Amino acid sequence: MKRIFCCVAIIFSSLIAFNVPVLAQEDDEVTQMLAAKSQVDINSADAATLALALDGVGMSKAEDIVAHREEFGEFKSVDDLEQVRGIGPATIARNRDKILIVTKE
Repeated sequence: MKRIFCCVAIIFSSLIAFNVPVLAQEDDEVTQMLAAKSQVDINSADAATLALALDGVGMSKAEDIVAHREEFGEFKSVDDLEQVRGIGPATIARNRDKILIVTKE
């Protein structure tokens, strides 16, 4: 029994020692992902952040959102996202609580 406990303790401590540097390096990325999963300003977020934050929005649709914003200006309401190719009412409804509209006036 002591041997099993010792083996498990050695394996566990090795795993912890191995993962600590990895977690330290990825700390900023994890923070960004957690922030992206709460709410996102569609008028300032980049495509990667939009893709992470919004359900049903991959990188291609996120890039379309950014392109639309750059071409036509800021979104005035969440419903304005329907003007973006591939974004429909169902996607907006699924993400309404995650979307912020911050305008620069």
